[in-house]
Amino acid sequence: MKKLSEREEEIMGILWSRGPLFVREIVDAMPEPRPHFNTVATFLKGLETKGWVEKEMLGNANRYRAVRQLEPYREQSLKSMISRFFGGSTFSLVSTLTRNEEISADELRELIDMIEKNK
Repeated sequence: MKKLSEREEEIMGILWSRGPLFVREIVDAMPEPRPHFNTVATFLKGLETKGWVEKEMLGNANRYRAVRQLEPYREQSLKSMISRFFGGSTFSLVSTLTRNEEISADELRELIDMIEKNK
């Protein structure tokens, strides 16, 4: 699965969280400064070509929906990040999060419980 650009991820995130939308609705959901309508339409055309979205013509406008699911993309992106930035070590990732206080002791205990339940 190929990595998406930052803008493509942003658009997919909106579709994953809000469901099928028209281009105008996607633009309106984006933070300021919002890209131009045509820019978003161009990205959607590319995402459609790559098989990430499908469009449905309703009246005179296209409504887009995500075809691929978030979870597999999230997992693949995380594995790639761990490989590139942490030498493939999940332990290094968690240590960094702990060191920078991005994860609490309670959250670590919850992770340990999850790991033990999965054994």
